[in-house]
Amino acid sequence: MKPLSLLLAVTLGLATTVSAGPSAIECWFVEDVGGGGLAKRPAALLLRQGPEGPPPRPDLDPKLYLKVDDPTGTLQAAFRRYPRGVPAPHCEISRYIPLPASANWASGLTPERSCPRALDGAWLTVSMSSSVLSLSSLLRLQPEPQQEPVLITVATVVLTVLTHTPAPRIRLGQDAILDLSFAYMPPTLEATASLAPSPPPFGLEWRRQHLGKGHLLLAATPGLGGQMPAAREGAVAFAAWDDDDPWGPWTGNGTFWLPAVRPFQEGTYLATVHLPYLQGQVSLELTMHKPPKVSLSPAPLVWAAPGEAPPELQCLVSHFYPSEGLEVEWEFRGGSESGSQKAEGQRWLSSLRHHSDGSVSLSGHLQLPPITAEQHGARYICRVHHSSLPASGRSAEVTVEVAGFSGPSLEDGVGLFLSAFLLLGLFKVLGWVGECDTIPTMGRTGARHHSSALPLYIPTSQPS
Repeated sequence: MKPLSLLLAVTLGLATTVSAGPSAIECWFVEDVGGGGLAKRPAALLLRQGPEGPPPRPDLDPKLYLKVDDPTGTLQAAFRRYPRGVPAPHCEISRYIPLPASANWASGLTPERSCPRALDGAWLTVSMSSSVLSLSSLLRLQPEPQQEPVLITVATVVLTVLTHTPAPRIRLGQDAILDLSFAYMPPTLEATASLAPSPPPFGLEWRRQHLGKGHLLLAATPGLGGQMPAAREGAVAFAAWDDDDPWGPWTGNGTFWLPAVRPFQEGTYLATVHLPYLQGQVSLELTMHKPPKVSLSPAPLVWAAPGEAPPELQCLVSHFYPSEGLEVEWEFRGGSESGSQKAEGQRWLSSLRHHSDGSVSLSGHLQLPPITAEQHGARYICRVHHSSLPASGRSAEVTVEVAGFSGPSLEDGVGLFLSAFLLLGLFKVLGWVGECDTIPTMGRTGARHHSSALPLYIPTSQPS
């Protein structure tokens, strides 16, 4: 029985792995009703079904109850790996009409401006977003819903554009890497036959959305000639098909790299993949952060006599980003009190100081009231909270020493010993210098005494 139990456990485990993630995605079908108005109706994407077939959904229009056929497997794989406990993605569906790309640099993708008959039929575009992915898919619908056993419409996935970093949070000054992948399968055999036995040409576009306008950062059409706009801000993209199967399906890479990001580069990034007459787009929200450095002065000790106020404490919070949401708290711990409590005293914050890298600094100040002898050894703590820090924040502290209440410490003893040693050495050096000066003086004095004892000879002139 044990081998059978083990086999059953392994089988159940594999089944759990394969069937992980939601089997259906609830969506809204959004359409224009004229006059600038929009109407929404419920819809659903059935990704997987059990052996008994699709579950009935009488609450849905059969044309909006979509059974997904995904030849590339990209859409279904994204939800097989969808983390448990993460809220379901927001999903919107709308109608789509195949059209050539509007940008001049992408005109080489569609030398014929008319859409080929192979792309005729009803199309939908699906947009999904959550904290773990942003996804866009183009679906081609079969003409009529299936009648048996449940009214449902089969929708074939033709193009999927996907990122697993929908909200990248990058440290200020570091490189930003925004991942992007895409997959394509021609919608019909006729469309496949009309293509060369290789992946089709494609275009890749990255824009940053700011104040309602899109700023083109990078555009590429790998394998096609023509004049391309210059990349801006040092942007680079890894634009290529991952495989070269002659008839598909094909997967590609459009990951975007932006070096040494600065605050002005925060915002919404739009990544668009252009295929002949088909486009898929996802959005990413790039934010930046930099945790602050925290220091306290004077430190590590502050001295005061009983009844006097210690020097003002200054907590320097330097080089952080963003400037919003910073909190500076002062805590008191020690003395006759146990635990930590809010520090008393007058407190205020300085104005922001801006740095060349886009980060900012400020200082928090605390003017303490007069202290008592019981506060000897107490600690004052500056604790900083910011979105770039853990929930506990970051802190620095200073210890209060009350004059007359501190005995000599080990450091004081070492200092006294070194001072005495240096003084003793100084005295010996001075004594040696004095002895050296005395010997030459005595020599010169003896020389003078010896010369005075010699007879003096003065030559005189002789008479002629």
